[in-house]
Amino acid sequence: MTQTLVTPISAARIPALRMFTALLRAELTRLLRNRAFLIPSLLLPIMFFALFALPNIQGHLSGIGAGPYMLVSYAAYSLVSTALFAFGVATAAERASGWMRQLRITPISPLTYFTARITASLLMGLGSVLLLVLFARVVGGVSIAAGPLGLVLFRLLLGMVPFALLGLGLGLALGPAGAAPTANLINIPLMFASGIFYPLDVAPRFIQTLAPYLPAYHYGQLGWTAIGAAPAGSQATHWLVLAGYSALFLMLCLWTYRRDEARRGG
Repeated sequence: MTQTLVTPISAARIPALRMFTALLRAELTRLLRNRAFLIPSLLLPIMFFALFALPNIQGHLSGIGAGPYMLVSYAAYSLVSTALFAFGVATAAERASGWMRQLRITPISPLTYFTARITASLLMGLGSVLLLVLFARVVGGVSIAAGPLGLVLFRLLLGMVPFALLGLGLGLALGPAGAAPTANLINIPLMFASGIFYPLDVAPRFIQTLAPYLPAYHYGQLGWTAIGAAPAGSQATHWLVLAGYSALFLMLCLWTYRRDEARRGG
């Protein structure tokens, strides 16, 4: 009796795990082979840090050294950019190439597909941030102690989820020609309006008013407070806002996925 009950449950779990693993491996392989995406994704945060952070690392921001503060800022920028472009542009290209149609004839569920894409984006983002941290340490002498750095990585990688879902929603809603400019149109203004690229203390009044309603603002706060910056609001508020945006963008993903599936099926 026990053998009869256990065997079907185990057999039901194995295919889902295998599908997730296969999708994740395919996603990582695609990202590593796509040098046109990989190289800029790794180098742009380093270039921005070298141009704008290194000349100002001796100052202070929010009660801590400017060097570590801006290192976290550009790490946040790197992860948000990875989420938007790894999902938005790549997904739009996959839809145009027919890869999405191939997936629809397999038993892979939308949840498994979304989870594999998000996991691949997290791993890609982790590599990008670690490379930035290494550059900051070697070239600028900017470092963060192991404990706070681990907390920064944990918070930023977990907080990256809503941006990954936003990128996926863009890729499912737009074509290859529209995904990249739309991602840029969202990413760059979002970084400026949220205080990632420069402190909100020197921003115009309307930007200071708008920032707390933006997900990147709360995302940055999670990273900065992990290294001792003066808090702006509670940790619970930041996580709740990001969770709310995650739910909103997940609904967008499911709606666009089903709409695209219905249109192509018709």
